[in-house]
Amino acid sequence: MADPLNDEEKRILLELARQELIRGICGEPIPPLNLTQLPATLRQPGATFVTLTHTGELRGCVGTLEAYQSLAEDVCEHALAAATQDYRFPPVSPHEVPELEIEISRLTPPQPLEYTDGMELVERLRPHIDGVILRDGMRRATFLPQVWEKLPDPAVFLEHLCMKMGASADLWRYKKMKVFTYQVEEFKEEIRSA
Repeated sequence: MADPLNDEEKRILLELARQELIRGICGEPIPPLNLTQLPATLRQPGATFVTLTHTGELRGCVGTLEAYQSLAEDVCEHALAAATQDYRFPPVSPHEVPELEIEISRLTPPQPLEYTDGMELVERLRPHIDGVILRDGMRRATFLPQVWEKLPDPAVFLEHLCMKMGASADLWRYKKMKVFTYQVEEFKEEIRSA
């Protein structure tokens, strides 16, 4: 990441995400974000994914691949969406909010990855560095670089990404798809005490 956030900017984004969760899940009014009070970096366009975990287990993850609003607004939107709109999980309930850990991934713009066949695709991927987007017609799926921790083998990584897209696990082996890669700046809350 060419222009990493400083510790204060990270702290502000995590605090904004936490406030959005508390207000949104607990039914409190959510005041509009006052961008003029934020550092300039957080007012710039940014694309993020917000990941919620509970005792180390995924509880929700929602984001965008391309910047269309300020970094601060993007974090707020996706913090609440991760808690309420991740189709893999029921919506977060108010009693869960204090137990959730928030992680923010700030994305670089996706870049096309050129390759000739499945074998070259496997060789060109950079485990633990690249997030990967597969696109096949109208279908699309992505895995953040953090997913390499659970799926370190590039072939298995691609199989799971194909299945996430709603395709057969081996589609990447015989069909050339559009592939994009990106990197993330990842940061999360300190462990919260009970």
